[in-house]
Amino acid sequence: MRRFGEVLTTRGRAFCSAGITLMVCGYVLGFRDLTRVGVLLLGLPLLAGLLARRRPPGLVVTRTSDPVQISAGEATTVTTTVANGGHRSTPLMLAEEQLDHVLGERPRVLLGSLGAGERRALTYAVRPPLRGRHLLGPLTVQLRDPFGLSQRFVEAGEPTEVLVLPRVYPLGGNRPPGTGVGAEGEIPFMVALHGEDDQSIREYRDGDDLRRIHWPATARTGELMVRQEDRPARRRAIVLLDPRVDAHAGVGIGSSFEWAVSAAASMVVHLSGLGYAVHLLTPETVGDGPDALPIDPAQALAVLAVAEPDTGLALARLTRAALGLLSGGGLLVAVLAAHDESALRSVATLRHPGATALGMVLDTGSFAGRPAGGGADAGGGAVAPEAARAVDLLRGAGWRATTVTRDDTVEHAWSQVGSRRDAQVALGASR
Repeated sequence: MRRFGEVLTTRGRAFCSAGITLMVCGYVLGFRDLTRVGVLLLGLPLLAGLLARRRPPGLVVTRTSDPVQISAGEATTVTTTVANGGHRSTPLMLAEEQLDHVLGERPRVLLGSLGAGERRALTYAVRPPLRGRHLLGPLTVQLRDPFGLSQRFVEAGEPTEVLVLPRVYPLGGNRPPGTGVGAEGEIPFMVALHGEDDQSIREYRDGDDLRRIHWPATARTGELMVRQEDRPARRRAIVLLDPRVDAHAGVGIGSSFEWAVSAAASMVVHLSGLGYAVHLLTPETVGDGPDALPIDPAQALAVLAVAEPDTGLALARLTRAALGLLSGGGLLVAVLAAHDESALRSVATLRHPGATALGMVLDTGSFAGRPAGGGADAGGGAVAPEAARAVDLLRGAGWRATTVTRDDTVEHAWSQVGSRRDAQVALGASR
């Protein structure tokens, strides 16, 4: 009886109460017509409740979105189509799409009654503010009788998962500051098959690997000459994301970790566009050992879409992986949180002499709203002393580094690590 009462609406319960009252009054007072009206009022909601408890109609729900892939802050239009796959008409239906709370209000639409094979569509737009996996659906359908005496809620269809990628900011056409192909590493597309016949000789350029010097040609011309493969090669870049959960601060889209993820995503896309073979180092991409294969931008964005902060041991694992990859040279870019100087010191040692390493150090206190100390960032703003010390540590190891506060953009930070003033600091430290 309790479950039966749950399918009745307020109107249905009122009809039941009125029917019972009229039946009792008609019986006591001897008015048969009043009793008949009471029976009718009681019978209608009971009949409606029995019909509502029938097997629900076979609804088929499909869901599409346009565009299919979006980044955080972008909008997509979702179309949910409801079709009656049964052989009889459905009751009146009110549909509500279930959404993750970050996607906004749940859209509703009155579907009415669907005949056999008939379909209706619900169209709405969502603008996810956060990256990650978000669920669309299932569709909750409210079945009602024509008199509004009973209702029943059923879930139709399976939820659809939408992957929201991190924000990617354009970093312009500026190439990262480097010291030549030899320092940035090489990954040939093809392996030469005929030895010296597949090599050409050119003049030595600053930063070329000294092991490529061709001594016979040097003696003949009186100028340093180096061997160069005729086959095309791609320079290597390693992008390291600091995942330490105890190092980051802030909540949601304004947290330091979200800033770091967007920065890593932007740099992967930018460097890939410049022809680099990019290796992304996160807890999701590095297992027990380093992955020697580069990652394409689409894969990298999918990984970063679900990246989560990890324990403090994760940074040590990423540092070991970077060390193995950098043994053959390469450009290193790290987005680090200003926390635990010993851990940052290990990262600082990754830079090899003559190589280029770029560091963005997050003043995580600013992301949590804490006031800064007496340091200053690249734009002249105040930063916490811990962040200033971390930048000095990296620069002392020959890095080009800058501090990042909550108000800094990814584009600004990228331009700062390659600024002339910072390049001079790094050059002086590397000598």
